[in-house]
Amino acid sequence: MSFEQTKYQIIRNAISYDLANFCFNYFLLKRDAVKFMYDNNYIAENSMHGTWKDQQVPGVYSIYADHVMETLLVKTLPVMKEKTGLDLLPTYSYARVYEKGSILNRHKDRPSCEISTTINLGGDLWPIFIDSTGSNNVVNEYQGIMKPNAPKGVRIDLKPGDMLIYSGCELEHWREPFQGELCGQVFLHYNHANGPFAKTNLYDKRPMLGIPKVNFSWFVS
Repeated sequence: MSFEQTKYQIIRNAISYDLANFCFNYFLLKRDAVKFMYDNNYIAENSMHGTWKDQQVPGVYSIYADHVMETLLVKTLPVMKEKTGLDLLPTYSYARVYEKGSILNRHKDRPSCEISTTINLGGDLWPIFIDSTGSNNVVNEYQGIMKPNAPKGVRIDLKPGDMLIYSGCELEHWREPFQGELCGQVFLHYNHANGPFAKTNLYDKRPMLGIPKVNFSWFVS
């Protein structure tokens, strides 16, 4: 089945295991270094260095527009175009290190995430679920409240380097409570080059990749 038919597609070994492993270990080091600097007042807490206050998954380290992850955003663009058959423009990257007990509630994404991918960077495996029907079942994302009889969704297991491409604004997606210890994931987001947001939303309304939003208040998928 093609992306055009299903609105999602699994790409095995989208990046090499070695590259995924490098990104994972880099991300763990950054998380620990940033926590040390925050705890010891080396720097004030700010989105440029990451946060533990993400609204979707509070208590775990996440970061918008990390330089390595923004580089992956560009590196995977040719694969995204090839596998979706779409002309795409990059918007932003977002990465998290999930910990035991983490939950990603069922949700759809904002306009900057028309076409998205999640890449497993490393750690314990943690499936993602996607509702391929395109229905709207979420009553309150942050409280995890859904309409009765919401579809159970398709379970997708990704190994380090594997990628799931999905239409984030059309398909609800989520993760059940994490039973492992750590799982590193990066989300890479794109807009249609000829779509309604192409001119107004390039780089998620930033002047270039690799920099934070001036008034950053959005957290994602």
